[in-house]
Amino acid sequence: MAESEILECITEHERILQEIESTDTACVGPTLRSVYDDQPNAHKRFMEKLDVRIRNHDREIEKMCNFHHQGFVDAITELLKVRADAEKLMVQVTDTNRRLQDAGKEVTAQTEEMIRCRVQQRNIATTVEKLQLCIPVLEMYSKLKEQLDSKRYYAALKTMEQLENIYIPRVSKYKFCQIMAETLPKLREEIKEISMSDLKDFLESIRKHSDKIGETAMKQAQQHRTFNSVVQKQASMGYGKPLYRLNGKASSPENGVDEEEEHDDEVLTAQDLVDFSPVFRCLHIYTVLGDRETFENYYRKQRRKQARLVLQPQSSMHETVEGYRKYFNQIVGFFVVEDHILHATQGLVTRAYTDELWNMALSKIIAVLRTHSSYCSDPDLVLELKNLIVIFADTLQGYGFPVNRLFDLLFEIRDQYNETLLKKWAGVFREIFESDNYSPIPVENEEEFKTVISRFPFHDAEIEKQQFPKKLPMSQSVPQVYIQVKEFIYASLKFSESLHRSSTEIDDMLRKSTNLLLTRTLSSCLQNLIKKPHIGLTELVQININTTHLEQACKYLEDFITNITNVSPETIHTTRLYGLSTFKDARHAAEGEIYTKLNQKIDEFIQLADYEWTMSESDGRASGYLMDLINFLRSTFQVFTHLPSNNNDHAAMSGKVAQTACMSACKHLSTSLMQMLLDSELKQISMGAIQQFNLDVIQCELFASSEPVPGFQGDTLQLAFIDLRQLLDLFMVWDWSTYLADYGQPTSKYLRVNPSTALALLEKMKDTSKKNIIFSQFRKNDRDKQKLIETVVKQLRSLVNGMSQHT
Repeated sequence: MAESEILECITEHERILQEIESTDTACVGPTLRSVYDDQPNAHKRFMEKLDVRIRNHDREIEKMCNFHHQGFVDAITELLKVRADAEKLMVQVTDTNRRLQDAGKEVTAQTEEMIRCRVQQRNIATTVEKLQLCIPVLEMYSKLKEQLDSKRYYAALKTMEQLENIYIPRVSKYKFCQIMAETLPKLREEIKEISMSDLKDFLESIRKHSDKIGETAMKQAQQHRTFNSVVQKQASMGYGKPLYRLNGKASSPENGVDEEEEHDDEVLTAQDLVDFSPVFRCLHIYTVLGDRETFENYYRKQRRKQARLVLQPQSSMHETVEGYRKYFNQIVGFFVVEDHILHATQGLVTRAYTDELWNMALSKIIAVLRTHSSYCSDPDLVLELKNLIVIFADTLQGYGFPVNRLFDLLFEIRDQYNETLLKKWAGVFREIFESDNYSPIPVENEEEFKTVISRFPFHDAEIEKQQFPKKLPMSQSVPQVYIQVKEFIYASLKFSESLHRSSTEIDDMLRKSTNLLLTRTLSSCLQNLIKKPHIGLTELVQININTTHLEQACKYLEDFITNITNVSPETIHTTRLYGLSTFKDARHAAEGEIYTKLNQKIDEFIQLADYEWTMSESDGRASGYLMDLINFLRSTFQVFTHLPSNNNDHAAMSGKVAQTACMSACKHLSTSLMQMLLDSELKQISMGAIQQFNLDVIQCELFASSEPVPGFQGDTLQLAFIDLRQLLDLFMVWDWSTYLADYGQPTSKYLRVNPSTALALLEKMKDTSKKNIIFSQFRKNDRDKQKLIETVVKQLRSLVNGMSQHT
């Protein structure tokens, strides 16, 4: 090893030794590790170096001990001297301590007693302090119990809130406070359950009281309407003393009668009839508990259910007005309660909620009323229903609910009311017509005459000039029908009242309903009357006259409606009475029935005809059945001519009907006689039968020429028998050469004889057997005549065939 390396190694060992001497023994490890990490044999050299260092230190310690040895010896010597004094002092201290301990026992006992008292005093003070914190809590809890017992739940919740937020936090470490804190949520739930139970009881109670609440509200609304109508009537009559209100009482200076005295019933409100405190209490409780929304939803849900129950009518509601009244009372009571809740609470029910509920209810109400009212057949019941609906609508309108749809419904019910009126008056008219004697009204004196014209507007100057007793042209049914039409107008007007409609609309409604009465009900009754089998010709003529007077009275009915409604007939939109057509149609029907019955009577007489169609010669006089028929016709037409007809219009009408009836009768008689000759079941006819038949036709012609009904011009009536006359003349004269020669010419003597008719009758007169008298004479006299007849038949057939081909 080089010398420099040895020096370096020595220097390193010196450094390590210095670190070992100056470093804590706990940190010597790294230093010693560096000895082993150096060059080989470094450990040996280090140990050698370490031994050298130890020896050096030993020499220094020895030097130091030698230097301080004498001082050490002196100190030991002095310490030994002190030892004896220390022992004496120890004895003295021990004795003094014993005596001190004996003397301090009493003081120690007193001190311990004092310490114990001080601790106890401190504990008492602490206890008092804690009790002062706990007593308010206990007092509040006791107060809470009292409030719960007295059912002051809202105050109890406030007390709980104070306990939780103020009192219990101060003493929360105590067990009883923890128990209280755990109990309070349970008490809250109990309060919620109790308040909800009270609410359910309230909801059940309100269902029972809704009827009374609604009845009271509707009664007040009706009194208000009555009061307003009285005020308006007084104002319209110009009274200068209107009703006024003194100390909350309505009085009239004129009579000095208080409204309160007239109505002893105390005016009650919903609050007077129902205790709403459960609702308010429950609302406050749920609000305090932060669960208001749950309460609102529950309340609204339950009230919706109750609304559906209230809106459900009884099946027999339409039978009596009380059923409708109870139904309306319940509905009004329900919404009066909701209106009170709306204004007495904030947000429990909202206007939007009540409007939605009302719209739902209104749709249901309208559907129910529309259905049940359709079952009503009594107009009085329908009218009472209308009055109830008006009061019902006015009541709810007073509470802010829209009711326009109800008044629209009233127009539908009004149509039904008119239908019930029409049915009722149909029965009235039937009774009038059944009880009428269909004779002119006899009046014995002026008083009876005034009685009649007071009931019916009849004016006839000529009749008024006549002496008593006299007869009026119409029968008793005319004034009775007129009076009943006016009664119908009054009945129809009753429904139009209080509908908040203008006079023009009411006037229009009255006229329309009156038109329906005339054109439908009265017209139907007249048509049925005319068709009745017991109504004879005389009655039909009287009905014809009656309808004329009723038609003329329509203008007075219009004036009657005008006076009621105060609407001028010149108003543009005023509906006119078009019922005149009713009486025109009835007259036409009566006239047609006159003609029909007259023809039926003619047919009955003709059915009595009993001709011997093979007779050799006539009896020389007309048949009995025909003379009876002509006598009947004469007496019948005398009825027409002897009717009271001082009025020119009546005379013209009667004359026209008589002329038409007479012409119709003659034509029907002529046609029936012709059909008798041409009857297919009649196989043979003799000339004697023709002659007998000719005598009957001559009587018919004589009747026509005798002017049974005045007013015919010339031989107009005889022309009804012209066909028969020409046919009979042709066969009586046996003028076939002229007929065949002039056939088709306008101047032909037998222009009205049809070839087919002549052929049919001639076929019945041919000699088809030996018993044929006429043609047996021809055969005896001249067989050529038989051939001539055959020739005429052939020519007639050719004419008939030519006519058919031409057609």
